Amino acid sequence: MTTTVKLLINGEFVESQTTEWRDIINPATQDVLARVPFATTDEVDRAVASAQAAFKTWRKTPIGARSRIFLKYQQLIREHMKELAAILTAEQGKTLADAEGDVFRGLEVVEHAAGIGNLQLGELANNVASGVDTYTLLQPLGVCAGITPFNFPAMIPLWMFPMAIATGNTFVLKPSEQDPMVTMRLCELALEAGIPPGVLNVVHGGPNVVNAICDHRDIKAVSFVGSTRVGTHVYHRASQAGKRVQCMMGAKNHAIVLPDANKEQTLNNLAGAAFGAAGQRCMAVSVAVLVGEAHDWLPDLVTKAKGLKVSAGHESGTDVGPLISCAALDRVGSLIERGVSEGATLSLDGRNPSISGYANGNFVGPTIFDGVTREMSIYKEEIFGPVLCVMHAATLDDAIELINANPNGNGVAIFTRSGAAARHFQEEIDVGQVGINVPIPVPVPIFSFTGSRASKLGDLGPYGKQVVQFYTQTKTVTERWFDENDVGTVNTTINLK
Repeated sequence: MTTTVKLLINGEFVESQTTEWRDIINPATQDVLARVPFATTDEVDRAVASAQAAFKTWRKTPIGARSRIFLKYQQLIREHMKELAAILTAEQGKTLADAEGDVFRGLEVVEHAAGIGNLQLGELANNVASGVDTYTLLQPLGVCAGITPFNFPAMIPLWMFPMAIATGNTFVLKPSEQDPMVTMRLCELALEAGIPPGVLNVVHGGPNVVNAICDHRDIKAVSFVGSTRVGTHVYHRASQAGKRVQCMMGAKNHAIVLPDANKEQTLNNLAGAAFGAAGQRCMAVSVAVLVGEAHDWLPDLVTKAKGLKVSAGHESGTDVGPLISCAALDRVGSLIERGVSEGATLSLDGRNPSISGYANGNFVGPTIFDGVTREMSIYKEEIFGPVLCVMHAATLDDAIELINANPNGNGVAIFTRSGAAARHFQEEIDVGQVGINVPIPVPVPIFSFTGSRASKLGDLGPYGKQVVQFYTQTKTVTERWFDENDVGTVNTTINLK
């Protein structure tokens, strides 16, 4: 009998009563791993009600007690790293090494949450007027919710609920219905670490559950990571319902290569950033802009890409695993066809690779297009596959102008030995996250994820210092204490003296 994924409501893993289910498929084999329910409206309401009830006591839990839970949680994640990576690879497809990286980058946020005592600090001004002090408190909002994508089923849930809960909120999580199993194992470990019943809840589903989260009157804030189409819908619907919303969305990340860059290091970085995780990450380098004589490096880049091993994620030596689904495979194949028909040069065709033992897998090998222009579909759309578009620019300023004209602003990188060029680049580029000889500039959690423009809706990022602001409200208190023997007089002015 196929395993069923449970809901988490009020500290209990419960069987859904829904009639709508979806199979969780191993993308390398098409084997059915489990079935996930699409939660009913009543089940979503129960999860939110559980979180609402738990908030009354959790918000008053001492900050040190909250911190110690996350100290225990990070220890449990470390102890179960191999198990978590194996689950993730089976349902999502990425290599075991990449899966461990997925878990580890989430673990870093858990470690940051354990330091909440130093993060959730207010401010105090003594004697702002005669005998008057003013101070601020950062207080939790209430029930918060998160909607996460398929491509990082460990990291992105760990971006969300640890910081929300550490700041005193309770949480309702909706993982991707395509690969929720590693997320659920992380939730089991969170309960083992000491998170009380109702503080963390999980519901599964599709658009109906997303809309229920956006509309629910008792949810105060929503965090989303995923496609631009869905993120825009979530932002507007949840904002209109009066919630705080942050949406990290689609991207078209460029890497500029100057002729003075270290050639071997640059090519290795480009290949890893473009084709790692089968290109299924919002920070993947999907466009390489070769400046001047760096255009001559294209044959070497193609050779580097040809040397990458395409296979199931758990196989030794695999560099590129399968795409998440048959639908994703069809979409990437269709975009490659459009690239050819629109006039790009297919320097490396990764379609229909022969993978021994995995004839039914959703595989596309590294694919490189040359001569790509701004008008082509493969440039305008986020492919979300192992496809690299190569463009050319005569100068650094031409490359900067090209990138700034693109509507997305998630990440960008430059490869150069010139400090002057790098400084000019970081000053002039209009993108939220900049890498200098770093192809995927995702910041560590003491900073915040700062994608911009069409890649982001909402002012505050999903982890780091910004997320403490997102998950708290500032209360300002102005106080004066009188000596019992003082006799006051009537003061009709607003100026305290």
